[in-house]
Amino acid sequence: MNSPLLRQEYGVSSTSLLLPPRTQDRSRSSSTASEYDTGFAGPSRSPSPSTHEYALQLNLEDWGASALHVNTPEPDDYLHTPDPKRDLKSDKGGHIFTARGIANLGCLFLLVVLMLMLFHLSKKKLTQQGGFNLGGTNATGQIPSIPGNRGVIDVDTPREAYTKASYMNQNDMWDLVFSDEFEVEGRTFYPGDDPYWEAPSLHYWGTNDLEWYDPSQVTTKGGALQITLAKADPASNHNLTYRNKFCFTGGLIETSVILPGSNNVHWTMGNLGRAGFGASLEGLWPYSYDSCDVGTLPNQTYPGTSKPLAALQNGDPDHGNVLSFLPGQRLSACTCPGESHPGPVRTNGDYVGRSAPEIDIFEATVDGGIGKVSQSVQWAPFNAGYEWLNTSDNLQIYHPDMTVLNPYHGGAYQQTTSGLSLTDQDCYELDKGCYSIYGFEYKPGFDAGYITWISSGEAVWTIYSGGLGPDTETEIGARIISQEAHGITITFSQRYIIANLGFSLNFGGIDFENLQFPATMLIDYVRVYQPSNAHNIGCDPPEFPTATYIET
Repeated sequence: MNSPLLRQEYGVSSTSLLLPPRTQDRSRSSSTASEYDTGFAGPSRSPSPSTHEYALQLNLEDWGASALHVNTPEPDDYLHTPDPKRDLKSDKGGHIFTARGIANLGCLFLLVVLMLMLFHLSKKKLTQQGGFNLGGTNATGQIPSIPGNRGVIDVDTPREAYTKASYMNQNDMWDLVFSDEFEVEGRTFYPGDDPYWEAPSLHYWGTNDLEWYDPSQVTTKGGALQITLAKADPASNHNLTYRNKFCFTGGLIETSVILPGSNNVHWTMGNLGRAGFGASLEGLWPYSYDSCDVGTLPNQTYPGTSKPLAALQNGDPDHGNVLSFLPGQRLSACTCPGESHPGPVRTNGDYVGRSAPEIDIFEATVDGGIGKVSQSVQWAPFNAGYEWLNTSDNLQIYHPDMTVLNPYHGGAYQQTTSGLSLTDQDCYELDKGCYSIYGFEYKPGFDAGYITWISSGEAVWTIYSGGLGPDTETEIGARIISQEAHGITITFSQRYIIANLGFSLNFGGIDFENLQFPATMLIDYVRVYQPSNAHNIGCDPPEFPTATYIET
């Protein structure tokens, strides 16, 4: 190469060392013999200028002795020769605590912290309050498909049952949104065992029941849910309540049942309250009210007065003939800003009245040796004398020979609208043991709201929302067909479903001497349907938030 170093060290000019090849023409055949003489071998053409400039003589002596010495310095030595002083400035001594190293470690630390925060924030808070968020239902009300035959629609449900015509309009086909066929043998329902149902251990004192609910008395066998009432030592008396962790708002619920006798109950309840836990129901059951007036107040009277007069007469004879002993609506439309209330809030700042209303699929009873079912809904606040507007516009009875209005209209703790229907007398445990279909279909709201009850697979009676309109005597507004999410106790509003087998003198006389134990209620299936344009399942719907209130 043309290097200043060569010129300086060897004391010769670059032109004396870089000689061009000879230029005489030679054939390719003669080039081999003479190329070591010339210092260049190539095709027989004149060399280019660059070749002329950089061709070296192959005689090493002409380079000078120093050119081949290992210690001879060259201009590019700094690129590959270590220099401790220079390197110390470049890499700060060779340790990791440089600005770049610290920046790398800092980024890794930040990533770890962000991932931990993500896991922490996404971790769901566990709760013992069974009305919300149990059984795989998340905060948005979404329900996953759970491995092991436990999705929201049971894989054992027949395909022909995936749609069903509305009882109110046979041309309107509704979609299956929940089912449980109970085909899996030996299921247990202790708390945490099942994604949708739970059998608690408690005494249902609210209706003065004589049994103790015991989770061991509920299982599945032979393709049915079995709820057994057994006679046991008082220290270990058994029975069950069946609590669901699935909620729905509006639609049709059907259940196929073999009855053991009287005091069998299948019902639904609004998700803000929990059946059997009295404090959770105080001021919520059986309200279904969204007005701010005297109907939300204790005893339905103005404070410090004896008004309205209808609240103090023609009421419950067991309570001095007063109309109501209720404590007032806890989550009323009169709630002031800043007070406890789950919402929602209207655009004008007023709260929507909330509650935990009840709708019964059936309460079984025996009247004169004949099996019947009461199919009812409970209300608060109350009409004067517990008399609702049961005109032909607000009531339909489809089979008068099968169903009549229940003469019981209510008392100091509830007003009720109830139809009393004959059952299929063969469909009892000690008779032929056939299954009979019970249920109700309902549409929430004030204007077009209704509830239709089903017995023996047929619609038997309907109440329309107009039947619970305003009452001038008690100065209350209209009651509403529940808009709460209901769960499967069986009840309704966000509703959850309940099935229980028990007995109590509150529901009538009991022939204790002739009671036969054990007695078993068998449930073949529970299915819920909703219109295709109105699917609404989940225990915390956005329009009626529930979860935060329950958890606090």
